[in-house]
Amino acid sequence: MKAELAMFGSKPAVRPEHRRLEWPVVTDADREAVLRVLDSRKFTVGAKNEQEISGLESEWAEFCDTRYAVAVNSGTVALELALTALGIQPGDEVIVPALSYVATAMAPLYQLAIPVFVDIDPVTFNIDVNQIEAKITNRTRAIIPVHLGGLPADMDEIRALARKHDLLVIEDAVQAQGGKYRGETCGSMGAASVFSLNVEKSIPTCGEGGLIVTDDEAVAERCRSLRILGEDLSTEERLYVSATRGSNLKLSSVLAAFTRSQLARFWDYQERRDANTPVFLERLAALPGIVVPPTPEDRSHMWHMLRFRFDPEAAGLDGLSAGRFRQALRRALLAEGVPLTHYQIIPLPGQPVFQEQNAYGQGYPWSLPGTNPQRYDLADYPVTCQVIEDSLCLRRMHLNPDAGPALDEYATAFERVWKNLDVVGRMARQLDYAPPWAAVKGAAVQAGATV
Repeated sequence: MKAELAMFGSKPAVRPEHRRLEWPVVTDADREAVLRVLDSRKFTVGAKNEQEISGLESEWAEFCDTRYAVAVNSGTVALELALTALGIQPGDEVIVPALSYVATAMAPLYQLAIPVFVDIDPVTFNIDVNQIEAKITNRTRAIIPVHLGGLPADMDEIRALARKHDLLVIEDAVQAQGGKYRGETCGSMGAASVFSLNVEKSIPTCGEGGLIVTDDEAVAERCRSLRILGEDLSTEERLYVSATRGSNLKLSSVLAAFTRSQLARFWDYQERRDANTPVFLERLAALPGIVVPPTPEDRSHMWHMLRFRFDPEAAGLDGLSAGRFRQALRRALLAEGVPLTHYQIIPLPGQPVFQEQNAYGQGYPWSLPGTNPQRYDLADYPVTCQVIEDSLCLRRMHLNPDAGPALDEYATAFERVWKNLDVVGRMARQLDYAPPWAAVKGAAVQAGATV
C-alpha cells in the first residue's frame, strides 16, 4: 500500500527538528576563543602581539600543505587579491566554469580582466577540461578551476594545459576545504588558491572571511600589502605609506579566533560526515531516476553541497520534461520536510552583469582596446543549462556531524515520494513552467538556450 504524501495532508516524513539543522555548530570552545580576543583587545592585523590572525594563517598553511596563507575579509576578496598579486592585467582573459558562485567570474572584473566561460562536466559539475583549450586565445592568462560542491576538479589535465599555454592556475577551493586529489591537498595545486570562511562552509567563521594560500613568498607579501591599502610592510613600525593600490580588506581577530576553534575539530566532523553521507546517498541511488553525487576513486568528496539530478524517463515518466519533474519533486519533498533548493538558477554567462558587458560604464572591461569580442550565449553552455534545469541541492544541513538521523528521514521522504511517482507525474504535467533563469531580469533567455 502506498504511503500518502504530506502535500495532501499526511504527516511529513521528516520531523520538525530535522528540517533545519544547526550549522555551524557553536561550542563552548568557540565562545572561549571569541572571549579570548575580547579580553586581549587585539582586534586586527598590525596590533602589537596580535596572535589570532597570524595563528590562523600558520595553521591554515599547514592544513593546505602550502608555505603561506594570508587572511582577508571574504573569499571573493581572496580571489580578487590573488589575481592582482599574480599580475593579471586589464584586458587579460581568465577562464572560469559556467557554473559556480558568481564571485568566481566577478573577481577578474576587479582587475578589468575578462571572464571566458567553459561548460561543465555533466557528472562532476566541474569545468569540462575537454573544452578549455578551444577557449584559449592570445589574451588568456589564467584558469580558475572550481572544486564545486566539494569535489576536486581534474587538476592534472588543467595543469597540463596551463603548462602548454604558459597560463596561471588559481584554485577556487572555497567548497573543498581539506579535499584531496591524487594525494595532493586542495589549495596546494595552483600558483595561488583561495578559500572562503562564510558560515555555510565546512570550516566557517561567524560571518565572512577568506584566505589566500601559496608557496610563492612574493605573492603572499603582495597580498598582505594589498589587504592594507597597498602599504609598505617592510618597516618594523607601520608608516601608513602606500606603495601601490590596495584597500582595507583585513580579517578581524574575533573571526580568526572562531575559525581556529572550528579548524581544530574539522577532521572529527569530516569523519562523521564521511560516515553519514554515503549511507544517505546509497539509499537515494537505489531509486530509479535519481543521479547522486559521484566520488571518483582518485579524489575525496568533502560533501559541501549535495546535488541530485532527476531523470523522468528513468523514473518511468515518459514524455515529461526534466524541469517539470524537478519542480514537482521539489514541492513534494519540501512538504515532506526535505530542505532542497537550487544552487544558482542561471549559468554565470547568462547573468545580467555579463550579458550587458558594462561593469564600469562605457562597456569596460570588454570595450578595452585590443580585447577579443565575447559572446555569452546560453546555447553555448548546454550542459550547465541542463544541470540547472534537472537538479536540486541539499546545502548546509548535512554538514552538521550529527545529521545521520535527519538524513535517514530525508531518505525515507524520497522513498515515500517515489512510491507516488504517478501522482507526482500528473501534477508535473499540469504545472506552469519556465526554466529557472527565466525570472531573472536582464538574463539571457534565447530560444536556443531553453532545454
